[in-house]
Amino acid sequence: MRVRRSRLWLILLIVVQGGCAIFFVSDILLTVIGVRMSPISWQSREFLEIGAAVGLFLGVVLGWVAFRRTLADKHEAEQSLRNVRMAFVDHMDKRFADWGLTPAEHEVALFSVKGLSIQDIADLRNTSEGTVKAQCNAIYRKAGVTGRAQLMSVFLDDLLDSDKEFTGTPPR
Repeated sequence: MRVRRSRLWLILLIVVQGGCAIFFVSDILLTVIGVRMSPISWQSREFLEIGAAVGLFLGVVLGWVAFRRTLADKHEAEQSLRNVRMAFVDHMDKRFADWGLTPAEHEVALFSVKGLSIQDIADLRNTSEGTVKAQCNAIYRKAGVTGRAQLMSVFLDDLLDSDKEFTGTPPR
C-alpha cells in the first residue's frame, strides 16, 4: 500500500512538473518563432503563468515529500536488516552453544560460515592450517554434519524454514 502511494506521488510529481515545463517552453518557443494561434488576453495569460508557477512549486513540495519518504524507507530497511543480522548472529551463537563448541571452535565455525578458507582462518587466528582443519572436523562432528557445505546448510535451512522460528535444536 505504501509503495503504491509513493508511486502515485512520484507520478503526480512528474505530471505536474512536466505539464508546467511544457507550458513555459512552448510559450517561449511560440513567441520566438512568432507563431501564435490566436492572441489571448493578458489576464488569461497571467492566470496561466500563475497556475504553471504554482504547479512548479507544488512539484518542489511533492519532490521533497518523495525524498523524505525515500529516506524514511531507507532508514526502516537498514534497521530491519540490523535486526535480522542480530537475530541471525544470536541464533548461530545458540546453535554453537548447543553443540558444545569451545571458544576457539566457535570462532572457527563463524569464520567458516562466513566463507573464509582454511588458510585465511589460520592466518587470522595465527595458527596452523592443521589446527584449523582439526577444529573444523570437531565442529562438523559436534554439529552432526560432514563438511562446510552441510554446516552452512543447517543455517540456511533455519532461515528458509518458515514454519518455525530460530531454535537451538540440533539439525536432523
